[in-house]
Amino acid sequence: MFNLNEFKTRRHQLIKAMGDGIAIIPTSPELIRNRDSHYPYRFDSYFYYLTGFKEPEALLVLVAGEDSKSILFCRDKDIEREIWDGFRYGPDAAKHEFGFDQAYSFNALDELMPKLLANQPKLFYSLGADVAWDVRVTSWLNQVKAQARSGVSAPDGVIDVRKLVDEMRLYKSSYELDLMRQSANIASRAHARAMQYVRGGQMEYEVEAEFLHEFYRSGAQAPAYTSIVAGGANACTLHYNANNGVLKDGDLLLIDAGCELDGYASDITRTFPVNGKFSAAQRDVYDLVLAAQAAAIVQVTVRNHWNSPHEAALDVLVQGFIDMKLCQGSKDAVLESGAYRQFYMHRTGHWLGLDVHDAGEYKDKAGDWRKLEAGMTLTVEPGCYIRPADNVPEHFWNIGIRIEDDVLVTDGVCEVLTVDAPKSIADIEALMRG
Repeated sequence: MFNLNEFKTRRHQLIKAMGDGIAIIPTSPELIRNRDSHYPYRFDSYFYYLTGFKEPEALLVLVAGEDSKSILFCRDKDIEREIWDGFRYGPDAAKHEFGFDQAYSFNALDELMPKLLANQPKLFYSLGADVAWDVRVTSWLNQVKAQARSGVSAPDGVIDVRKLVDEMRLYKSSYELDLMRQSANIASRAHARAMQYVRGGQMEYEVEAEFLHEFYRSGAQAPAYTSIVAGGANACTLHYNANNGVLKDGDLLLIDAGCELDGYASDITRTFPVNGKFSAAQRDVYDLVLAAQAAAIVQVTVRNHWNSPHEAALDVLVQGFIDMKLCQGSKDAVLESGAYRQFYMHRTGHWLGLDVHDAGEYKDKAGDWRKLEAGMTLTVEPGCYIRPADNVPEHFWNIGIRIEDDVLVTDGVCEVLTVDAPKSIADIEALMRG
């Protein structure tokens, strides 16, 4: 689905936001797993957002001003290395295929970068994101500063380029939304497959293998994050990922899993009974979380601010905790005291895109929650986690439930991208019976 104009437009947009100066955006390095084995390579999201280029050992330079241009540094074309490691574009082909004004060998960085930095008024670079790159960029700047007596000037200060790109990434284009819908559809099918597969006595990792199979057979390149497959009490640990427990008949299974398609993440959580039938207590808690999510999704609208969905979900959850005797007192008293945090201790969502916890500020410059605008994408994921405690009725012990969907803000009613992942009790039980 590569769209050259999409990436060229983003580069032009960033150059315009810079005004003048030079931007340096490197991609991620390859990482050793152990001895001579590497972790699967994943490009840097900021670099990829502006280039569409997936190879390691690459750097983007953007020059803004009268002579604006985009420059890629990448690995040389090397047939011998390609025999071992796979295809490389090389500078000439990369320039043509990815629409850069210039492209050079990655090996020429130390020679050319001081020349490119010379007499630039500003440097846009994410200082502190990577120590190795900080050292290298500092070396280039020092070489420029050493020419001061010859009338050559270095950029005056460093501006965080990621701040500019963060604002761009908040608003998804039609190209991005097509990918996100596809990613969401793949992940939705994977969750449905897991529901159909699960039985008591299986291991959590067996169920994980089922949805990973669906991810890969459908064209996704990787899970978007470390999957959570949490049966019974394990679901009460928010970031549980051992995925090595035995699934017991009568327990719930919480699966938090999404896939990555051409860089774009989906993020879905579903909770369902291992034996395909909710118990009375499980049903009560599930209905509460589902009602909280429904209330939150209604608030995903351009009329509201970022925190509106969380406030709506929390209002429903707190009243439910009181009704189920999990919390005592009035709703206002429980909210003020924070007693509800025994059962609900996280927020109700996050931005979603190239990163599963995507780029973008949640508050504006005045410190207020920012307004939701069309094109923003976020998750809506209330939950309830009931650990054994003296103040908790025993029939609720070890019930952990989270329900999460991916949602697009539109000018009208929001679009739930993950609508095909079953989540009503009736739909879940019917699917599991089949």
